[in-house]
Amino acid sequence: MAMSGGSDDGAPMMEMNMTPLIDVLLVLLIMFIITIPVATHAVNIDLPTPNPDPPPENQIDPIKNKIVLTQQGEILWNGDSIDQSELVRNLEITKGIDPEPELQFEPEPLASYDLSARTLNVIKASGVTRFGFVGNEQYREFGK
Repeated sequence: MAMSGGSDDGAPMMEMNMTPLIDVLLVLLIMFIITIPVATHAVNIDLPTPNPDPPPENQIDPIKNKIVLTQQGEILWNGDSIDQSELVRNLEITKGIDPEPELQFEPEPLASYDLSARTLNVIKASGVTRFGFVGNEQYREFGK
């Protein structure tokens, strides 16, 4: 009796018998499915820990803080005048807030370059990660 597609001339079949191969592959597939660990439907979320000592009110915003350097040589933190030691303290407090608030740096057009460089060095040394320059659009006409 000949199989479909073959001939009944007594010569050996040259095609590979696929049935045992498929059986072995199905058994392997079932074994792999059994060995896969059961999926858990739990969602692990790292919740923030409560801050036992909240920052002083009206000085540190948990979302964003702005440092402005004036042409008179003042450092303004959210509009309040501070010195460099207070700047270091405020930066350390903001690093402790989770998530870390954005720090915006905006020197006035005639602010001292030396003060800007020193302030940027303090910010860099503090290890603040969310930092950006704002107000650059006021310098678009520079040199024209």
